[in-house]
Amino acid sequence: MPLVAHSPLPTFENLRLQGQEILTLEHALHQDIRELHIGLLNMMPDAALTVTEQQFMRLLGSSNQIAQFYVYPFSIPGLPRSREMQAYIDEHYATFEQLKQEGLDALVITGANVANPTLEQEPFWQPLQEVIAWATEDVTSVLCSCLATHALVQQLYGIKRQRLPAKKWGVYTHHITQKPHPLLRNINTRFDVVHSRYNAITRAQLEAAGLSILVEGDEGGVHMAVSPDQFRLVYFQGHPEYDYNSLLKEYKREVLRFVAGEIVEYPPHPENYFPETAAAIADEYQAIVLASQAANTPIPPFPETAIEQHLDNTWGDTGKALFNNWLGLVYQLTALDRKRPFVPGIDPHNPLGLRK
Repeated sequence: MPLVAHSPLPTFENLRLQGQEILTLEHALHQDIRELHIGLLNMMPDAALTVTEQQFMRLLGSSNQIAQFYVYPFSIPGLPRSREMQAYIDEHYATFEQLKQEGLDALVITGANVANPTLEQEPFWQPLQEVIAWATEDVTSVLCSCLATHALVQQLYGIKRQRLPAKKWGVYTHHITQKPHPLLRNINTRFDVVHSRYNAITRAQLEAAGLSILVEGDEGGVHMAVSPDQFRLVYFQGHPEYDYNSLLKEYKREVLRFVAGEIVEYPPHPENYFPETAAAIADEYQAIVLASQAANTPIPPFPETAIEQHLDNTWGDTGKALFNNWLGLVYQLTALDRKRPFVPGIDPHNPLGLRK
């Protein structure tokens, strides 16, 4: 939450000139204070649905300890579900129709697994387009993760993602490219980001469509970008929501696929993720697997616990800071009526006053 310049203390003006958000006393006295209502469109497959739900809700809930957040998970048709998981969704999730009626201040859209060559061929494509069409008009700001970013930039700007030569999988150093941007206030100028994807949207593609790049890395590529209005659509290609062991679980899944004969090559380590001891344990297990297959002997369980104790989380705090800045701006700009995206006087096409 921003500071209020309730006295002539010079530090208030100095901080404002440095980019700190400072409310005038008049603005603060007339500001409507209420809870925020945030939608979470969870498109992840059954095995990751509740984990992703918890990861994003933890990230939202830990980013600000003053405002109250009401988070509404929901899903859309076209995503394959087991009977058990559909029952969970029916019992615990809101519906898109319900949220359209009640209104949202902000929306987070997760990634999803795909099974077709192009996004347009996915059964969830049309329902997702309906959510996007509504949210871009009636929600103050939408934050997209991974595949959701690829889907939105394709629909809104005609940008199609590019297949990578190999999976981008690991922890990569990134840096801020526009330090004065309000979404980047008071965060580290260089930090780690987790990526796990087979496709990418490039800087050149995004800039050609008028989007602004806020965070990128030499190895990881673009992580964070915003729509031309600088706020209403926030795009992540990485995963700030990931737990310290999320990549390990992905690695274990790929190793077990190799053991089951579903893939022909033993998976490489996620890049820049395993410290030396963890890498040694993983390599030793790989040798055991290959030797056991050659000798046709039983393969021991994957050493998840032994590897896990050596892992670090080097991206979480920055992820919380980014979400904190995003939600803080939503809090300041959204109307008292949650069906309206902005308070009177805010230009929806330039809500932060940054667009030239």
